[in-house]
Amino acid sequence: MTALRIALLVLEALPNARVVRRLVADRAHEIVLVGLSNAERPSSGGLTGQVRRHLSRSGVGILPYLAVNFGLPDLLRPLAPLTQMATGSGDLPEATPLATLCQRLGIRTAKVDDVNGPEMHRALREAAPDLILTYHFDQILKPETIALARLGGINGHPGLLPRHRGPVPTIHALADGPETFGMTLHRLAAAIDAGAILDQEAVRLPADVTATRAAVMLHAHGRGMLDRLLDTVAATGALPEGRMADVLPYCPFPDRAMLAGLRRRGLRLTDAADLAAAAKLSLR
Repeated sequence: MTALRIALLVLEALPNARVVRRLVADRAHEIVLVGLSNAERPSSGGLTGQVRRHLSRSGVGILPYLAVNFGLPDLLRPLAPLTQMATGSGDLPEATPLATLCQRLGIRTAKVDDVNGPEMHRALREAAPDLILTYHFDQILKPETIALARLGGINGHPGLLPRHRGPVPTIHALADGPETFGMTLHRLAAAIDAGAILDQEAVRLPADVTATRAAVMLHAHGRGMLDRLLDTVAATGALPEGRMADVLPYCPFPDRAMLAGLRRRGLRLTDAADLAAAAKLSLR
């Protein structure tokens, strides 16, 4: 079996942080580049612009979800060395921010302001990956970017595609019912979440699950699926063709009416347990 050369692209946040850190530690011999998305990049309007857009569409009801999933992990990440020292968790990959972990393992990192821009293209050409892997990444790769990897790319999507295409599939699954939670691995394609499906599993989650906790659980579930797929690609030297599915409507961030409907049914985007999980990302 020939070792793959993998370029991993992620937005490090609560849904994926622990599982991606463990993935990097376990497959460090294969990962040649880790691209860390800059969530506050100017092209997205920066932090202020993004918050303004979310408020315009979703109202203030979306703010706790954004804070727990993205804001708090980002805010606390620079404090990780102190919390690790205080709790003795500095040797645990799952508790170590990706940039620090990659430095420790000798893996090159790149801050990604524009995944399709010249700087990222240069980094990918220098890394010469066989495969691009996105696992909770918030930028859309153009065909010419995907083509910089010999075998193309794979995306992990915490939803049962072709349903719930878009950035927050677990919110839409929460609204549609417990039988709609699942994890999909698919080929990267120019259209959002529309590449050929390589593996897919429905996952039964606890009845009191929040959209936040569902995303964490599904990314963790996908790790086993991902290992099997990567091992197959390494053994065969090719990415499976997969199966195409009809493209269903795009599911964006929820609007006010959708959030109100969830509240009436007692369904939550996030809760105190999720807040605690976000605060403990640098702990055992």
